[in-house]
Order: sequence, then C-alpha cells, then structure tokens
Amino acid sequence: MREILHIQGGQCGNQIGAKFWEVVCAEHGIDVTGKYTGDSELQLERINVYYNEASGGRFVPRAVLMDLEPGTMDSLRSGAYGQIFRPDNFVFGQSGAGNNWAKGHYTEGAELIDSVLDVVRKEAENCDCLQGFQVCHSLGGGTGSGMGTLLISKIREEYPDRMMMTFSVFPSPKVSDTVVEPYNATLSVHQLVENADECMVLDNEALYDICFRTLKLTTPSCKFSNDNFLMASTFIGNSTSIQEMFRRVSEQFTAMFRRKAFLHWYTGEGMDEMEFTEAESNMNDLVSEYQQYQDATADEEGEYEEEEEYDEA
Repeated sequence: MREILHIQGGQCGNQIGAKFWEVVCAEHGIDVTGKYTGDSELQLERINVYYNEASGGRFVPRAVLMDLEPGTMDSLRSGAYGQIFRPDNFVFGQSGAGNNWAKGHYTEGAELIDSVLDVVRKEAENCDCLQGFQVCHSLGGGTGSGMGTLLISKIREEYPDRMMMTFSVFPSPKVSDTVVEPYNATLSVHQLVENADECMVLDNEALYDICFRTLKLTTPSCKFSNDNFLMASTFIGNSTSIQEMFRRVSEQFTAMFRRKAFLHWYTGEGMDEMEFTEAESNMNDLVSEYQQYQDATADEEGEYEEEEEYDEA
C-alpha cells in the first residue's frame, strides 16, 4: 500500500488539517472514535493510504500535528474529531513564534524540530511503502512558515526519494493578521522552491473573495453551516495567472525591505540581511519564469509540433 504521511503546522495549518480529517473520515465512513461505520466495501479499499489500523478495529490518522503554542492543539483535542488522533503525535511548544519567520525557523522552532522529526520517523518506519508527505501550513505567520519550511528541509534530507507536497496558504492584506506577512511569505517561498516537489497554492485573497461573492458568507471560516450537503472543495492554481499573487507579495516585500522596516525582529533572531536579498531575488525569478511561459505564444507551440513531425519523418 502506498501510504501518505500528513503533517499540519501552525494555527492555520491545524485548522485546515482538522477540516481535512473531518472530510476524509466522512468519505471513509470513520466515526469520531475511529470505528468504521460505513456502508460500502469501497470505503475500506484504500483506507491505509491515510490511516493506521489499531487494535479493536480502530483507524488512526497517519498525522503529525505541530505548533509552537498549545492553544490550537487544545481546541483540536476538544473538537469533534479530537480523540481520533494518536496522543503522541501532538507536538507543541509553549512560547509561540509571534508571527516571526526567524523564530519558527532558527530559534524557537529549531528547539522543537527534533521532537517533531522523531514522530515523523516513527510514522514513516511503520509504513510498508511510504509514498510521500503532505504538509498543511500558512506562509504568513511564524510557525507554519518558519518551522514548516524547516521541517520540510529536514524531511527532504532524510527522505530525498519521497514526494513532498505542500498545501500553502498565501497571505492577503484583506485578511491580514500582521504587517510582516510579506517577509514571512517570501522567505518561505525561497525554501519551498528548493525543497518541495509540488506546491498547492491557496491564495487567501481569492478564498476571501469566493466566501464573500460566491458563497455570500459574512464571516468566512472553515465551517459550512448548511448540514444538507457535504462540501469538499479543492482550490488548485495551475496556470500562469498565479504569478499575480507572487507579484503582489513581492511588491509588498520590496516596499518594506527598501526601508528596512521591522527588520530588527529578524536580525535579532540571528538572521542575516543577505537572506532577505536572496529570497527577494528568488521570488522575482519565479514571477519572471511564469511570465516567460505566459508569453510563449500558440505560434511557437505550432512551430515546435511541426519540428517534431519533421524529425519523425
């Protein structure tokens, strides 16, 4: 069986992850205690991709839950599906990252990372044939972005031949928590480009617009109030238009970095200004690459096809 190990980090990652497991449990017919209560054999056919089978016929999510503060973990545990997770797989600190990428990546997160890696190794070793890892996190805060990318790079070192897929929520000024989100997001993209095989980009601004314009929700959250249907939504950006989002974050980053605004919060944690310069350059390269693909015209594609036909002849 090709197993997937799910990892969720930070407040946003854990909230999305909690909803993910609710939907997956409903699809597989697993109740809040981990017992199978479904009505179709198909539900059990590939259940080992996401679940470990424990004693007494219970199914336990193959998930690692991490955060630098206990609050999110407490609310998860007290939620509807809180008891389904393995207690040892909750890994959390006490201090928090204070929306600072450097704290998550270099100081507070670095102290907790070994405990998280121990749990990851344990889960990976219990798999027959591990397919890869999926990570839910946001790029605007401190834990999901800083510690999340640190964990991704450590996993890449230990498991270079396994798939690394991320579900990364990009920040938006419309639903902003903090002014340094562009710094955190740009520093994270710098890491994701190096270490992730596949990155599902969830643009918070686009999600915000969908909630207001399409779903007509006044207070967007992970919950859907209508009990008459189960909605599992996947937002996938797979076109060159996604460069607009990267450009938006890049412009905000440049405006702040030019004035060296709030930089002392990062250099105070041991970071160097050069890392910011490299991250900015990486982000600009990414935008240029998407622009390059967008500029490729249909005529060029046609010429390429003609050349192929000519070579075959």
